[in-house]
Amino acid sequence: MLGSALLAHGRAHAAGASTASLLYVSAEEGGEVVIIDAGAGEVVGRVPVGKRPRGLKLSGDGKHLFVALSGSPRGGPGVDESKLPPADRAADGIGMVEVASRKVMRTFDSGQDPESFDVSRDGRTLYVSNEESAEMSVLDLTAAKVIAKVPVGGEPEGVTLRPDGKFVYVTSEVSNQVFVVGLPSRKVVAQIATGARPRAVAFSRDGAKAFVTCELGGEVTVIDTKKLTPVAHIKIEAHAKAPLPPRPMGIVLAPDGKHLYVSNGRGASVAEIDVKTEQVSRFLDGVGDRPWGIAVSRDGRSLYTANGPSQDVSIIDIAAWNVTKKVAIGGLPWGIAAATGKL
Repeated sequence: MLGSALLAHGRAHAAGASTASLLYVSAEEGGEVVIIDAGAGEVVGRVPVGKRPRGLKLSGDGKHLFVALSGSPRGGPGVDESKLPPADRAADGIGMVEVASRKVMRTFDSGQDPESFDVSRDGRTLYVSNEESAEMSVLDLTAAKVIAKVPVGGEPEGVTLRPDGKFVYVTSEVSNQVFVVGLPSRKVVAQIATGARPRAVAFSRDGAKAFVTCELGGEVTVIDTKKLTPVAHIKIEAHAKAPLPPRPMGIVLAPDGKHLYVSNGRGASVAEIDVKTEQVSRFLDGVGDRPWGIAVSRDGRSLYTANGPSQDVSIIDIAAWNVTKKVAIGGLPWGIAAATGKL
């Protein structure tokens, strides 16, 4: 009864609150989702969700936030994995946060070590990359269980549905390929070569082209989604001296479909790509330490990056093309989602 009362109170409070541009940021080390008022540039909430939250997405109706949780210890460059603690497989799953109450409603089974995922157009299914088992899990939200597992390349990461919902693209960091899975058959219909260590996928608005960030290749591979072949390689090159070259990680399409924005990881920068010309049109240095997760506001005026080692989120004015504010949040920021909601 107490839990129900608290939930009702949370909903009532949300209903009477003002509307704002909100950011939801997964803090991988902090085990929480941090909520930021993008207009004010300040933290307005924290939701404990579980171990190692990384990929996150809002449901189509904006009522729920899904977040990938992993019991695998964090590795990465310079980490001796032989000295890491054993994995906690019970911690693996997809957490579902009710946006209005800012509470975790439940955690779904997701397969081993989920990292990223996408949500079906009808909101009933999640397609999840299982990094350690080289699979894509199909999570039926109504049945609350994994109903299929599709073998894909080693260390799958980015998972993105084509705009028409007929295919899902999954990147494989190990095989340097994108695996194209047909729906509803859940069969791999193509394996497409990309630059080294593909990370994330975004599509043009019409779905005719897929753009794949390739971290170690320093490029975005462009794929013709009808021919299922790579047709271009957009090199992401530094415009200023930096300790490391651009390492393309996250990617997001502007609301008008004219530009793509790419976070360049340890290159500490963001690149803007003209979708029509398939060329880098602008480059912004000094965004933050290892910008990874990237999102754009619904009005297309602002860009946001989650910067892990610097423990902050950058707010970028797209027209002025500069960082207007960095919001300290701690916890090793990883993924980010933008929405309009109640404070």
